[in-house]
Amino acid sequence: MAIPGNFLSATTESVDPNTSGWTTKLNCTISKGTGGRNGDGTLRLSSSAAGEAQARTVSSYPVTPGTEYEAFADASGATVPDRIGIQWLTSASVEISISWSLTTLTASSTWHRIAVADLAPAGAASARVVVSAMTPAGSGVINHFENVYFGLPQRTTGNLLAFNTEQMERDLSAWAVEANCSIARQTPMVQFPVNFYLGGGHMLAATVTAGGNASVRTTEKPSATAGVEYLGYAYLNPPTAGSTCWVELRFYDASDVQLQATRANLSAPGTGVYRQKVSDTAPANTAYVVLAAGITAGTAAQVFRVDAAVIMPAPKLREGSVVPYADGSFERDTAGWSVTSGVATLARLTPWGTDALEGSYAMTVTSSTATASVIRSAVFPIGAAAGLSFTSEYGMKVTAGAWTLVRTIRWYDAAGTFLSAASTSAAAVPSPNWWILTTQGTAPANTAKAAIEWTLTATSASSVLRVDKVALWQSMPVTEISTNNAGAYVTLTLRELTVDSTITVWRLDSDGARTLVRGVNGLLDAEPVLTDVLVIEDYEAPLGRPVSYYAEAKDASNVVIATRASGTVTLDPGDVQYGWLKDPGNPLRNMHVMIEKAPDWQLPISQTVHRVRGASTPIVLSDVRGSLEGDLTVFTQTDDERISMRRLLAPGSILLWQAAPGMGEEDVYVSVGAAALPRGGGVASDPWRTWTLPLVQVALPVAVGVASSAGRTGYDVLAENSTGLDVLTRYATGEDLLFGRRRA
Repeated sequence: MAIPGNFLSATTESVDPNTSGWTTKLNCTISKGTGGRNGDGTLRLSSSAAGEAQARTVSSYPVTPGTEYEAFADASGATVPDRIGIQWLTSASVEISISWSLTTLTASSTWHRIAVADLAPAGAASARVVVSAMTPAGSGVINHFENVYFGLPQRTTGNLLAFNTEQMERDLSAWAVEANCSIARQTPMVQFPVNFYLGGGHMLAATVTAGGNASVRTTEKPSATAGVEYLGYAYLNPPTAGSTCWVELRFYDASDVQLQATRANLSAPGTGVYRQKVSDTAPANTAYVVLAAGITAGTAAQVFRVDAAVIMPAPKLREGSVVPYADGSFERDTAGWSVTSGVATLARLTPWGTDALEGSYAMTVTSSTATASVIRSAVFPIGAAAGLSFTSEYGMKVTAGAWTLVRTIRWYDAAGTFLSAASTSAAAVPSPNWWILTTQGTAPANTAKAAIEWTLTATSASSVLRVDKVALWQSMPVTEISTNNAGAYVTLTLRELTVDSTITVWRLDSDGARTLVRGVNGLLDAEPVLTDVLVIEDYEAPLGRPVSYYAEAKDASNVVIATRASGTVTLDPGDVQYGWLKDPGNPLRNMHVMIEKAPDWQLPISQTVHRVRGASTPIVLSDVRGSLEGDLTVFTQTDDERISMRRLLAPGSILLWQAAPGMGEEDVYVSVGAAALPRGGGVASDPWRTWTLPLVQVALPVAVGVASSAGRTGYDVLAENSTGLDVLTRYATGEDLLFGRRRA
């Protein structure tokens, strides 16, 4: 699998099908090994003698001085530890220096991540990746490397913290000791999934100075806004399974006065690496937020480690849900939930990773007797909601005994006064496994707040129920469709999808033909569902013809679990003298252009004519007739349009040509040849240009995905760039900034 953004070729990255992307650098021979995870191949280093063994990439890759770059790989070596480096080169390919990672703490035959990052030094024009096996005692010592990356840092999209704060691959300058410990970087042998690129390599290692509490915190202070819920997390490596390690979100005002601190303890099942989340809403007067981590009641010389630190606005477990992340996910504790009557008790399920629908924890409801208990959430603001329908949803799993359930939504006015409730009849909680349960209700007059309530009756003593992924949102159509005539596209919104299923979406033309719709990764054919709402902008919908959409979702067993059918819409083609040239992969470049002359299409064919002597008719040998070919002539009327046309044509991408009905033209995907753009005559300052575009019809591009910022926001720009000058230097256009495409 290709690592996104990798400067290295697929062969160099995965060492498949050969080692052609690598060469020896020091004291070793290389060959193709087996047993890799990113394909079977590995880079097998065999030491030639005692001493460090090194191999490097054959190619070097362009870099810009002052820009941060990252290299990582998965490594395996049973005899000696390993490390990775970035070799910086001048324009003459002379080595300036090598930025080395720390050496792993020990040797390990288990695949583990090694990583390094650094700023390209002054004078650097290119760089290579170097991998190293440290000081074998003699010849024949084997180390393996694969899944190699070099490029711009791989950071968590939406993280308010900079890359070096998040992953510490360069240094610990963004972290500080807060209490009772010393800090350093280490590279423990940690195995991450082969396609996880946001951790591993260096970790912050805090060594407890004396028995007691110890903690560290970020020195970077991202801006935060009062009233916004934030999520913080980090990967923690506790010294023992019984250690109490934690992460904490801290909110400060503009005068550096701490306003609030919210902590979540890790309930570790062992001494591995575990992600612990914490969330809370920023209080009034918040100016910035900090992430801290620590250990409670540590003993002298104990080491706890931190990696992959993130602060971001908290996600919604369902699009539009008013339930805070803390109350819906139970990653911290049971948040605002309480038992208003009965003997039931509430607790966060421990240890980490035991069972959950979201994150690593769930809430457990335990009843010691066969009686009823009422469980209620906090009261959540929902705005002026009178007459609106709301849906509450939650996952439940019976793990002991049995339960009956009455599901309720409670309505309150702005002062918190109870108004009324919408309840279901009592029914058994289904079993076994997790079940998603819902209820709906319409808010009465004066409603401004709501709460979720369950009346749970245990039908046997010692009954236990798990709950997770709680949401409450205004009910919206599960399938919605609209047109944007100015942009010539159709928007299809699919709601309440099942995350981790797959979805296939077709466009249905009026003649019944089905065409797969395009998404960010290509055509939406068994596309993994990552969120419960999928918004598709179909820029390839035809003009002036009715279309509808059909979607089919399947589970991991390839069983259809849901279908959706939309209504019918028609895009207004507008002025018949205009048409559209569209880039399916980059709809920002689409152009509405005035047509001077539609193509006089030709259907070329390769033929050989043999004229037989004495016969009046020849023998003709023909190949199949080719696709359409012809010249399209269009106008650009302003300098901005001229620049836009050049931007559209510059990548040489496959384009979609669409004309209004009545012109006698079908929608056609085309490759554009050498284009001429003579002036229209008249004064020299006339901005009009006449473009002659040689078109050749091609097949619908299957693998082209719609360029997307994939969640990229202004927060990411702030985290990646210190000044506006950095932005201007690193990005050629606003489009490049949106998609995170830095200059080479």
